[in-house]
Amino acid sequence: QVQLVESGGGLVHSGESLRLSCAASGFPFNYYNIGWFRRAPGKEREAISCISSGGRSYYADSVKGRFTISRDNSKDTVYLQMDSLKSEDTSVYYCATPCGLYNGWFAYEHWGVGTQVTVSP
Repeated sequence: QVQLVESGGGLVHSGESLRLSCAASGFPFNYYNIGWFRRAPGKEREAISCISSGGRSYYADSVKGRFTISRDNSKDTVYLQMDSLKSEDTSVYYCATPCGLYNGWFAYEHWGVGTQVTVSP
């Protein structure tokens, strides 16, 4: 079955960086778009990035220019490099598949348990 395991979260100060990883298994990773969404307490989930099998990407306006998504098909892993972090980025981050490159579409069919990112002011 599909398994997605996120890692790399933690506590950082505003302006610092983190790199999240998501190891995937149970499906043909090379052929699927995969991405990241986040959910903060009391807020709706927010689709923030998606990468296609060919490496094209989508970013939400809230993270554009600060976050970079990438994938290593040889390792069935997707990454999210988060730079210039802000306190409003504090959330649980989930990787999920499938997703689309337009309008932040996510099917929300498969996602992991998430990794907590906390950004202190």
